[in-house]
Amino acid sequence: MTYIEEMFSAQGKIVLFTGGAGILASALAKGLGNAGATIILTDIVPLEESEESLRKDGISVRNYMMNVMEKENVQETVQRVIQEFGRIDVLMNAAGGNRKEATTSDEISFFDLSMEPLEKVVLLNLFGGAVIPSQVIARRMVEQPEGGCIINFSSMAAFRPLTRILGYAAAKAAVSNFTQWLAVHLAQSHSPKVRVNALAPGFFSTKQNKYLLYSEEGSLTARGKAIISHTPAGRFGIPEDLISTVLWLISPASGFVTGVVVPVDGGFSAFSGV
Repeated sequence: MTYIEEMFSAQGKIVLFTGGAGILASALAKGLGNAGATIILTDIVPLEESEESLRKDGISVRNYMMNVMEKENVQETVQRVIQEFGRIDVLMNAAGGNRKEATTSDEISFFDLSMEPLEKVVLLNLFGGAVIPSQVIARRMVEQPEGGCIINFSSMAAFRPLTRILGYAAAKAAVSNFTQWLAVHLAQSHSPKVRVNALAPGFFSTKQNKYLLYSEEGSLTARGKAIISHTPAGRFGIPEDLISTVLWLISPASGFVTGVVVPVDGGFSAFSGV
């Protein structure tokens, strides 16, 4: 390897994704797989097509059905992965999402929001999307001589509460806080070789938020236009924009980086609006 290749190497790492069927997770899995990592995809939906797509690119990959909301199921799945691969080097906590029923709109005011969808959004993004998988897998990582990396998914909504998405914003703010807490806890109480960081993607057009950004006719909504006008890069992100940052966070290049939330947002979080 060259100096740069060694510094940013993912070669031979075992990377487990929760929410592996998602658009961002799929792109990251492909990027890290092409960089030499072995990819473990998990989700509650079938992943055979995703696995086959990665295999066609020559990527080493396996998929497992796993429900991040059920700790026992996560424990059983992780045990199977450990038995087959011996370790997990990187946990990518990519499970999460929002629900239209947990979002204020012209049809649903804050006063009329049902607690059930709000609770589900918070539970999915905070507990299923970060806490439960980290509990199970970090227990393994602290026992590994080489340690490991956990990457959570935060959001622009954690930096500044965004209008309408009450439950999602609250959950992602909690994910950022949990990321910092867990980084300190693991380093002080267990192993400084287990690092915990988070990504805060800017505005990426995905299945979960498309209804907020585009009209049924395909034109930008008023919200979509406002986002673009407040993003110095002048566009929505594409999934591939995240790969280099993740590669840095899981490689030796970031060995002294833990407890940070990294924006990948085209400048959105830096722009005041004037």
